Amino acid sequence: MGSRRATRIAPDADPATKRRALFAVFLTICVSLIGFGIVIPLLSFYAQQFQASELQVGLLFASFSVAQLVASPVLGDWSDRWGRRPVLIMSLLGSAVSFVMLALAGNLFWVFLSRIVDGFTGGNITTARAYIADISDPKERARNFGLIGAAFGLGFILGPALGGGLAQFGLAVPAWTAAGISLVATFLAWWWLPETIHQPASRRVSPWREMPRMFRHPRIGLLLWVNLLMWLAFATYQTTFPLFANKRFNLGPVEIGYILAVVGFVGVLCQVGLVGRAVARFGERKTLLVGMLFNTVGLLGAAFSPALWEFYGFVMVATVGGSLSLPSFTSILSQSVEAQEQGRLQGVSGSLESLARVVAPIVGNGMLAYSLSVPYALSAVILLGALVLAMRIPLKSGNP
Repeated sequence: MGSRRATRIAPDADPATKRRALFAVFLTICVSLIGFGIVIPLLSFYAQQFQASELQVGLLFASFSVAQLVASPVLGDWSDRWGRRPVLIMSLLGSAVSFVMLALAGNLFWVFLSRIVDGFTGGNITTARAYIADISDPKERARNFGLIGAAFGLGFILGPALGGGLAQFGLAVPAWTAAGISLVATFLAWWWLPETIHQPASRRVSPWREMPRMFRHPRIGLLLWVNLLMWLAFATYQTTFPLFANKRFNLGPVEIGYILAVVGFVGVLCQVGLVGRAVARFGERKTLLVGMLFNTVGLLGAAFSPALWEFYGFVMVATVGGSLSLPSFTSILSQSVEAQEQGRLQGVSGSLESLARVVAPIVGNGMLAYSLSVPYALSAVILLGALVLAMRIPLKSGNP
């Protein structure tokens, strides 16, 4: 595929052009998430080499999300104004810089600073979602958002496995590798990724002022609450997994990396092979509800599993549930606004995700000092609340 920098594509572009664009954004995000997947499972161990406590580990994860909470609506607004492509390139380059800082970190302060830099520039996923919404027909959106989920899964197949293998040579080696991979993703986005055709609103309002308006809208407000609760649950169990597995099952960085790789593989299979079929047969809303139910059951079982094989089985159930629910929900959310508001909506959604990732790691990792079961059980309860709210989602979309 040659350089497509001058190309701009629209939702009504021919199928071949849209397939090339989808492949380009998929490849860019996949490569980016391999770098992300290399580092994140090892971050707890990275902090502990500087004598960080469980609470400080939680604060480390939260520091990224605080920065992203501030930046996500602004990056979403910028992507509406100036294009998805330049914002995506900037965010990928910011990740590369942050991984270099992590590799060179000589104390806990620099580890924190590296995560803050990554958070401030971390608009790659929300921008990619807006990009896909720009070029997708409504009937294709759940399947196309599933591609982002598949990119996540591939990142968490190859990333943790690669990071776990490299960790035996020192924790700085995975960080340097992640920096190099992020630079590759930056180049791919600059060279291959075409810009989309989207029409920003002529009158712009601060994205922070926009958030209350979206929450007041009956349909969008309900969706945003579901979004917040889902990510509170996800972030609680995702960020506590390394310390949980280490404390309950005595697993180290290598074993944790391989487990996450298998989880990612299952996620990819579901995102690629199951989501499109489920949505075509049952619709997005039913697929969302079934996925959330699977996720809740899986987390509750994982919380109280005494043996590693039982824990593994319940985590797989939760993975299948998450793989069904997230693309379905993202598709429903993206259809609730007009095309020119996609960046802003995804920015607000990304901020709520970041807010969840501020609170959840602090609470979840802090609880590990007192009880290993509570973080996963709490995740299940929160997700059950999100499921109850999601049952009120109307079948037809409406615009604010």
